[in-house]
Amino acid sequence: MAQFGFCALLLFYFLFSGLVHHIKTHIQKKSKTAEKGQPNFIIILADDIGWGDLWVKRPDNSTPTPWLDSLMLMGKRFTDFHSPASICSPSRAALLTGRHGLRNGVTHNFADGSVGGLPLTETTFAQVLHDAGYYTAMIGKWHLGHNGSYSPVHRGFDYYFGIPYSNDMGCTDKPGLDLPSCPPCIRHHYTSRKHDQCYSKVALPLFENETIVEQPLDTWSLKDRYAAVAVTQIKTASVYRKQPFLLYVALAHMHVPLFHNAFLNVTTPDPYTASLSDMDSLVGTIMQAVSDELLENTLIWFTGDNGPWEQKCQFAGNVGPFVGRWQTSRGGGSAKRTTWEGGHRVPTVVAWPKRIKPNTTCRALLSGLDIFPTILSLAGLRPPSDRRYDGIDITDILLNDSDTGHKSLMHPNSGAAGQFGDLQTVRLKHHKAFYLTGGSEACGGGSGQQQYHNPPLIFDLSQDEAEESPLIPESEEYRSILRDVEREREALLWDIATDKVSTADYTTVPAAVPCCQPRNPACRCHSLKRALD
Repeated sequence: MAQFGFCALLLFYFLFSGLVHHIKTHIQKKSKTAEKGQPNFIIILADDIGWGDLWVKRPDNSTPTPWLDSLMLMGKRFTDFHSPASICSPSRAALLTGRHGLRNGVTHNFADGSVGGLPLTETTFAQVLHDAGYYTAMIGKWHLGHNGSYSPVHRGFDYYFGIPYSNDMGCTDKPGLDLPSCPPCIRHHYTSRKHDQCYSKVALPLFENETIVEQPLDTWSLKDRYAAVAVTQIKTASVYRKQPFLLYVALAHMHVPLFHNAFLNVTTPDPYTASLSDMDSLVGTIMQAVSDELLENTLIWFTGDNGPWEQKCQFAGNVGPFVGRWQTSRGGGSAKRTTWEGGHRVPTVVAWPKRIKPNTTCRALLSGLDIFPTILSLAGLRPPSDRRYDGIDITDILLNDSDTGHKSLMHPNSGAAGQFGDLQTVRLKHHKAFYLTGGSEACGGGSGQQQYHNPPLIFDLSQDEAEESPLIPESEEYRSILRDVEREREALLWDIATDKVSTADYTTVPAAVPCCQPRNPACRCHSLKRALD
């Protein structure tokens, strides 16, 4: 009997050991699977930021952006990265779809009273990721339609918190810094106040999903509110839902009116630098949340929607060496709304621990159009096959030492000259051809006249990054480049003409303006439901 008990105990021991081994093996496999699983994506899009605003050495070696500096040291900086357009809505539509405005239908900005938005026939990367099991959240500026099916929560995002368009498209009680300065929202119906360059009738709304939770919102506390929501969404996805996630953060910084947290430890008297510090603090909160949750398999991609808004003078950013001197010497600005380098070359960095080599620089010709195909590729997903794309998958550039980007890149007209969306500026390797030039409104006023060029102006950016002196048309270099430019441009225009393209509805009606309480002055209301008190 004792012998039987011993045998039974021995049998139990082997069975238990096998079970423990099986469990340990299963846990190890699961751990390895998690390590190799689908990555998380955080896309941070700054507004109206200049190429020279970040990662540029200052005379006193100080920095207003320590978190973004550390992000650069963690990842790969791209020095020849371009926004898909030089104004808000077209740039964002192209980023989300990987397609130029001539394909996706969004060629100029939507208004506060727009009925439509990004055409419903277009697919965003958020929709593809969501359908594949990702938790998707967006914080910040949408500017691609705010009514009905055009809202972010109907375009692939599980959650949305932010402003439906630019932060100057509505009044506030405590206006930020702008040029010209705008008055606060009216508080009484009998108040008569009008400013030609300010939105004064309707207050700036803050949305949570499809509900206005505050109108007018307090922009001076917006950074803290965005930061708190970002942390919550990261935890919602990783801790509670245990899903891979996409977090798209479209900042109000650095668009006017400028603002910053009044309690931020900022010593500079310069309001633009103070706002940069505020933006950096928000980025830092997101980076810290990723670190706190040990989310090592998380890619962070920081870039901009277009260059600085020059007519805002001291409240505008720095284009660095890309000053568009050919244009500025003839009148007008050469940044936002133009196809000069200052309008679309934006500061960009991508970090991903153990996957992207830290503290590296890449000079490949790249675009915000590339975000769509790249993150889908990294997630192991394919985009819809019934249309064509302008972005390229840059996985090999991110993860390896490849520097093979676009051979050519087209810059759409964005308001300074020509028809919105037309592709009349062509980048070919280090050369750039202008079939049309024009300057935006400069600081102090004055715009450059629209001017067609046949043959086009061609600049060699490797020798002339200021775009000052075009090549001589009679030179052999010019003739050789022109042949390739014409070939590339004609091929793309034919590709678009034979593609499945969309058309945006730009109809505006007063009833489409977001207003939570029409009977109150400036639509004033404060919902009982607050995302952050």
